[in-house]
Amino acid sequence: MENARKMFHFGYTERIMKRYLFLLLSSLLLAQPAVAPFVPADFQVPELYTSFQGTFKLKPLGPNYANQDYAAYMSSIQHLQKTFTFSTSWPHAGLTMAEAIKDVEGEAAGFKARRKFTYAVLNPVESRELGCVYISPSNKQGYDASVRMWVTENQFVIGFEDRLYSEVKAWIQAKWPFQKVAFIGREISREEFRKLPDKPKP
Repeated sequence: MENARKMFHFGYTERIMKRYLFLLLSSLLLAQPAVAPFVPADFQVPELYTSFQGTFKLKPLGPNYANQDYAAYMSSIQHLQKTFTFSTSWPHAGLTMAEAIKDVEGEAAGFKARRKFTYAVLNPVESRELGCVYISPSNKQGYDASVRMWVTENQFVIGFEDRLYSEVKAWIQAKWPFQKVAFIGREISREEFRKLPDKPKP
């Protein structure tokens, strides 16, 4: 009988402790400050941008443009390693189409979740990709967003990157809800941006 009472008491105490821990963890989670969304909930993210002269367009990068995306960066491996990634890790000659599809699926998922927005820069009939534009949250103080972009080597040679930058900057200023945007590689160098103080973590 005494053993039964001890077992009952132990089980009751264990249940109380579990309940206490649950309430404590719940209160700690509720006390955490909410992370501000990248864009407001009521902001309608643009699904299309058409250039002033109608010679190119921006559309969300996803599996439907995997072939164009793969062809674009594989045509400009050394150019992009020197001007965009500053690394031989991407792109490189060993990249497969399966990896390309996985990559654009990740970009599409980020777009859908409103965490980041990657656009394919396409010719008017969408048969060829000319480059990409990446709009991401900034982890550096003084900026609420960062924008990076690349164009293929043949488009770079004819000066298309300057035009793309000019139009994208005007589009973001007119249509997006950001106060201060870092155009990395254009208005601030990659090295200068990296040296800025990080935003405090919530």
